[in-house]
Amino acid sequence: MATDDQEVPEGSVQNILSQETLKWVFVGGKGGVGKTTCSSILSILLSRVRSSVLIISTDPAHNLSDAFQQRFTKAPTLVNGFNNLYAMEVDPNVENEDVGGNDGVDSVFSELANAIPGIDEAMSFAEMLKLVQTMDYSVIVFDTAPTGHTLRLLQFPSTLEKGLQKMMSLKSKFGGLLSQMTRMFGVEEEFGEDALLGRLEGMKDVIEQVNRQFKDPDMTTFVCVCIPEFLSLYETERLVQELTKFEIDTHNIIINQVLYNEEGVESKLLKARMRMQQKYLDQFYMLYDDFHITKLPLLPEEVTGVEALKAFSSHFATPYQPSTGGGTVEELERKIDALKQQLTDAEEELEKLRKGKQIA
Repeated sequence: MATDDQEVPEGSVQNILSQETLKWVFVGGKGGVGKTTCSSILSILLSRVRSSVLIISTDPAHNLSDAFQQRFTKAPTLVNGFNNLYAMEVDPNVENEDVGGNDGVDSVFSELANAIPGIDEAMSFAEMLKLVQTMDYSVIVFDTAPTGHTLRLLQFPSTLEKGLQKMMSLKSKFGGLLSQMTRMFGVEEEFGEDALLGRLEGMKDVIEQVNRQFKDPDMTTFVCVCIPEFLSLYETERLVQELTKFEIDTHNIIINQVLYNEEGVESKLLKARMRMQQKYLDQFYMLYDDFHITKLPLLPEEVTGVEALKAFSSHFATPYQPSTGGGTVEELERKIDALKQQLTDAEEELEKLRKGKQIA
């Protein structure tokens, strides 16, 4: 926690852009808070300071294609308008054809994978990371699924380790039974239990390496995205606690859809929402006073397409400043004209109501 003597961290993501050692950047939070928009803009900002950036969506309901208005697949694709930013969308739920075919070791491997709870997602994620490891990207940004799903993915190293331990346990308990089973499946000896265990062992090596990197604050960080409402505050607190338990660094929170008391706001509804939001914003600053908290304004339109994402990115690098000043003479004159027009409209409406009562 920051004390009165310590400087409050800057309300931007500049610390992430300046950290040249970062390899993995996770962006996550509750559903519907703008994770994809934030991760897309973060990848755009990183592409300006890094040689190559890959953004990966692990959310089954992929929105990355919608954000950039470009079709992406499970193979890295260059984003239109960039020469060093790539994007891909992967399904964290493994499918039989992704794990292997219908015969030999892959069939047995698939059956065993489906028998161990949670290992299918873990293996799919491991295979993806294995692929990513072979690519030479300077930094990789993950646009993750809503919180619960993300927390499961972050548990994948221990899930795979447990799966391997179960396999080893089966081997030691039942001796040659696995060999007999693989022969029953029609698998040759060279593709039997040793091949199964070898494949898991190979994955475990990748997992252990990635796990070490994930727990290294110089290489990995997690950016929490939320909105100033109770459920989102609660979900963010749970996420930060779980990340601490997994030993994954997190020191950035992006609060999206913030209403500012801009000049000319007269709506009672908006003012009530501002008061409600301010209550939760105060709690965020109290709970996370040593975090970099970036506040983003609620816009009247969606942020989709490269140009819109680039335009909105300025609020990530420098804190948003609402227009609350008195303004120029021309602006004040326009405001007076608008108020006069509102008064005229109200007087006309009142006159109509009076005439209606007289007729009645």
